[in-house]
Amino acid sequence: MKQLFIYAICLSAIFSFAQNAKIDSLTVRLAYQNQDSTKVETSLLLINELYKLQDYNKATLFIAQTSELSKSLNYTKGLAETSYIQALIYDAQNQQNKAVSNFELARDYFYNSKDTLGLAKVNNSLGVIEIERGNYTKGLQNSLSAISIFEEKDLKEELSKAYNSLAKAYFNTNKLEEALLYNKKALSVREELDDMKGMKNTLKNLGQLYAIKKDYRLSIDSYERMLKLLDKEEDKNLRGEIMTSLGKSYLAIDQLDKASDYLREGLDYSKANNDESGILKSLNAYADLNTRNRRLKLAENQLYQANELARKLKNDEELLYNLKLNRDLDEKRNFFEDAYNWQKQYFALKEKLDQQKLAEKAIPTREITEPKTIETPLISPEQKVNKDTLIDTEPQQSKKNTLLIYSLIAALVFAIALLIFSYLKGSKDSKEKKQFEKKNKKLAAKNMQLEEVNQVKDKLFSIVSHDLKDSISSIKAFLDLLKDGGISKEEFNDLIPELSENANNASSLLFNLLNWSKSQMQNLQPKPELFNIQEVFQIKISLIEKKVNDKGIILIDESRREFVFADRSMLEIVIQNLITNAVKFTGKGDVITVSNQDYNGKVLICVEDTGIGISEENQKKLFNAKKNFTTIGTENEKGTGLGLTICKDLVELNNGRIWVESTPNIGSKFFIELPKAALQE
Repeated sequence: MKQLFIYAICLSAIFSFAQNAKIDSLTVRLAYQNQDSTKVETSLLLINELYKLQDYNKATLFIAQTSELSKSLNYTKGLAETSYIQALIYDAQNQQNKAVSNFELARDYFYNSKDTLGLAKVNNSLGVIEIERGNYTKGLQNSLSAISIFEEKDLKEELSKAYNSLAKAYFNTNKLEEALLYNKKALSVREELDDMKGMKNTLKNLGQLYAIKKDYRLSIDSYERMLKLLDKEEDKNLRGEIMTSLGKSYLAIDQLDKASDYLREGLDYSKANNDESGILKSLNAYADLNTRNRRLKLAENQLYQANELARKLKNDEELLYNLKLNRDLDEKRNFFEDAYNWQKQYFALKEKLDQQKLAEKAIPTREITEPKTIETPLISPEQKVNKDTLIDTEPQQSKKNTLLIYSLIAALVFAIALLIFSYLKGSKDSKEKKQFEKKNKKLAAKNMQLEEVNQVKDKLFSIVSHDLKDSISSIKAFLDLLKDGGISKEEFNDLIPELSENANNASSLLFNLLNWSKSQMQNLQPKPELFNIQEVFQIKISLIEKKVNDKGIILIDESRREFVFADRSMLEIVIQNLITNAVKFTGKGDVITVSNQDYNGKVLICVEDTGIGISEENQKKLFNAKKNFTTIGTENEKGTGLGLTICKDLVELNNGRIWVESTPNIGSKFFIELPKAALQE
């Protein structure tokens, strides 16, 4: 390996020396030549060598000198070639607007000198730029016009570039068969050129295309051929990506053992190289594999990590895949409500991505005009003047002037008539417009109100349904045990009090939900009344006693008899959500304390826990309706991310406020401040 490395360095040094010697030789030759077309040709050879070495500053200097000499000699070829190479330099420097202008100028010169090869090179370069910009139709037109000439003259380098750009354009316009065809052609040419980098890229493209077409065997073949070309040191990140892609293809044909080997290796490579994008793709694919193998807990952890990473990297495509996998996982675990939430997020993101793709396709393309006829290279296309417009006789000019005067008078009369008509019509339209705008404002206000109601309704049902699910699932579990003979009738009779309590809890929740929705959903106006907050605490604590005992949590009730003026149904939902959250984020030995006290003439309610706490960054997200922020509990309990948002809505509707004080690993305190009596108008 060491000998090969030294050999490569030697070859590079020899090649560099040879190139520098060639440049020196051309520079010396140029200095002794006369100011004629031969000097232009020598200068063009030198410019090409400098361009290959990426010495763009020197190349640009010689381009300016050569262009001036070509103009003085009326040498169209020199002007065409200098414009073309200058455009290539601008393109390499990502100055695409300047590149396009120079390509168009070069094309005009090539057209006038009837240089079909020059025209083809320019058209292909313009095609590549338009494809890079996303103007695929325009790019295809330009590149396709160049292909036949390159094929006829067997120009491998140009064909490689043209085939590759056409393949990309067809892929991005969803013409997969054409994309496959031109990728295959590109691979064939690049193999002839021994272009290792080009071969790797094309094989990767083929692997991706076959996977999209569900030809997974061919996809695997392309990726495995590519693996053989990868350098272990130079292509570490690429190797990790291809291992993951191979794993996904084997996964698609249910060869789970091979899929596991490749996915594991892909994840190891990505972690070793700290390639977050590769880690994300590997975690998603690995989670898919583990879901199929019924390793659901492992799949859940991997999907959680991948979800956070996708959002951090703003990788919407992988996030979409992650949401689909989360949905599939929860369906497998019979967590149908959670699966429904993932499904909603999936379709919302998919719609957003589809709209973005449509918007990209709708971006207006820059029109590339047909080549211009240039009468003399001395005059640039921008300076060209049509001499016919300067030669005219006086009688002709006089007739034109008379016609112009009549035209102006007719235009003036028409404009006055139009103004009068517009004024008369405008006064009538103005009244209709005002009435129309008034109706629109009313409709907009009504729509906004309906939308607000729908949002609160959706959030509310998501929260309450979680609690209903727990109670009903518990009842169903006991009944299933009895049906399957898991417990005797005597043992079942002993459980009847607990079943009755669960049924009462579910009934109470349903009653509160239906009562609240019936009375409040019309206009979101609370129905405040005076009620004892201690009673609410006692009822809500009874609902979560079993969960508290199961987790080994200590719950302390320090509430006291005190009257609050608020909508009781609304506040019950808030209190239940805060207590449930406290249970969710505490573990064995932790303490939850509920209390209330008089504070500045108002009631201050507090739900405190000694759980895992909340970071300062996450505290800012808790009450934000747009963030839909959620985290996993101490026993991997999952939430909707909507609870505290609806709590904030309901508290504020009752002229109160809600806030949090928390320290990570120490605990959290949620406070609610509410009036003790009706507010004076």
